[in-house]
Amino acid sequence: MSDERVLGVIGGSGLYELEGMTSVERVRVDTPFGEPSDEYVTGRLGDVRLVFLPRHGRGHRVLPHEINFRANIYGMKKLGVDWILSVSAVGSMRPDIRPGDFVIVDQFFDRTRARPSSFFGEGAAGHVQLADPVCPVLAENVHGAAVAAMEAVGTGAKVHKGGTYIVIDGPQFSTRAESRIYRSWGVDVIGMTNMPEAKLAREAEICYSTVALSTDYDCWHETEEDVSVEAVLAVIRRNVEAARELIRRLAPTISSPRTCGCASAARHALMTAHESISAETRTRLGFILGKYL
Repeated sequence: MSDERVLGVIGGSGLYELEGMTSVERVRVDTPFGEPSDEYVTGRLGDVRLVFLPRHGRGHRVLPHEINFRANIYGMKKLGVDWILSVSAVGSMRPDIRPGDFVIVDQFFDRTRARPSSFFGEGAAGHVQLADPVCPVLAENVHGAAVAAMEAVGTGAKVHKGGTYIVIDGPQFSTRAESRIYRSWGVDVIGMTNMPEAKLAREAEICYSTVALSTDYDCWHETEEDVSVEAVLAVIRRNVEAARELIRRLAPTISSPRTCGCASAARHALMTAHESISAETRTRLGFILGKYL
């Protein structure tokens, strides 16, 4: 097993334009689950290898419910990624999480429908533990890097440690009634992309953490403008450099071997007798279960 540290980043296509990154190349990955969102961009930052993927494809062509999450995570695993930082634009459900703030999410509430959310199936039944869907070790490092990044770029925005991200299908933003009900449930931010991404990362035994970039107040706030594409894009553009700085500061902090439980999350997941699994399904799941079968 290689001791190389490989950090994956899923988010906007501009994130990988990092000063000091070398050996940059685009890599296409074929998967048993179809095509990923785009080619992966790989490079080196010091002694850490970085793997970037634009979640919506270059030019933002793919709607949230159209994202092939299984292919995206499979490609990360195939390229040797052990840690994934998800960078996601979200709406704030709390008055103290202002547009421009970062939230280091630690919980998810999945309200999506009919998105393929597991690598298991087709004759192989498996279940992984997901009570805490974010890697605590990686999230702690992400929080420290985010605080340092905000101070470095001087935006004046805050970093909030912990929070629940409710994931909806979209592509429409919430109705006012939905937004008010979601707030009554105690969620902190709302978005369309981190489920089933986090579930699949856990099945693939990849450490996963989200930095949620607050862009608006959805449509619940009585004195702020309702969410619009124009407003979202304006805040994202302002936060791109802070997100890049976060990645620069995060990369040196990841350490190998991993000390969390993510690296063995699928060890006892498989419920089906090994001899009952077809050769085709064994091949499809080999990237997860190969060391256990």
